[in-house]
Amino acid sequence: MANRPQAPEKTLVRDARAAVAACAGWASRLAARRITNFLEDYMKGSGLSIAQFGLMAQIAAAPNDTLGGLAERTGLDQSTLSRNLRSLETAGLVEIAIVEGDQRRRAVWLTEKGARQLEATLPILREAHAALAKRLDPRLALKLAEASQTLAGK
Repeated sequence: MANRPQAPEKTLVRDARAAVAACAGWASRLAARRITNFLEDYMKGSGLSIAQFGLMAQIAAAPNDTLGGLAERTGLDQSTLSRNLRSLETAGLVEIAIVEGDQRRRAVWLTEKGARQLEATLPILREAHAALAKRLDPRLALKLAEASQTLAGK
């Protein structure tokens, strides 16, 4: 029996594999999911997700408490930010109000309950980051976030 020539691998399959292997977007999303899942395991008992914690920390640290300023700092569009803030507002952790009578501008700040929740969660986050640092240098994510700021202006 003669050896039959093997059919070449389909171009689409080969091209898709190469695209996935070289795609910075896919790789960064995968890394972000893995880091988030790792940190979420530590955050389970805190009552906050890592996303909620980060948003509340951004609010607490804000030099500009408007929703526009918060959206810019977090890289979230207005509708996503509003959706995320709504759950925090419903839980009584943040308050959103109109700025100086201008219906188009809104400010956000932590309520007393939100400040207490954030303060209670900080040690849990520190513990989570210490555990993360044993497996992955957290500065890698920080460097990537910093370097990617050039993309925000397009």
